[in-house]
Amino acid sequence: MILSMSGVVLLGIIVFLFFRKDGLKLSHAMVCALFGFYLAGTAIAPSITAGGASLAGLIGGIKF
Repeated sequence: MILSMSGVVLLGIIVFLFFRKDGLKLSHAMVCALFGFYLAGTAIAPSITAGGASLAGLIGGIKF
């Protein structure tokens, strides 16, 4: 739960920065959000979740 909320917040910040700095149109941001929403309801959603968790584990395992 914490990982998914952190991912949502991070992606939200990235979209906001693209919107403010790079000229992302509101309609494009809405289409991306709707695509993600509908993609979450498909059969590929568990694979995307597992990939995100694997990436987070990989990043979390990096030692500085």
